[in-house]
Amino acid sequence: METRMNNEIEILRQGLTGQQPVDESVLTSAAVLGERLEMLKRRSSLFEAVSFSPDVEAIMAEQLTAVAN
Repeated sequence: METRMNNEIEILRQGLTGQQPVDESVLTSAAVLGERLEMLKRRSSLFEAVSFSPDVEAIMAEQLTAVAN
């Protein structure tokens, strides 16, 4: 599982730095990491204040907008 999580992080990082276009794989990685963060927040209050950067939040908002349309 750790390797898969590192892969998701790497794909998202590449999308944020322009090494890869923000495509379905980047959006999927952002969604997967978002779900994992929410799971951590439910398990422990230590993660309550953890959030994504504004750039990642923007990517996730784009995904929600695309799904809604």
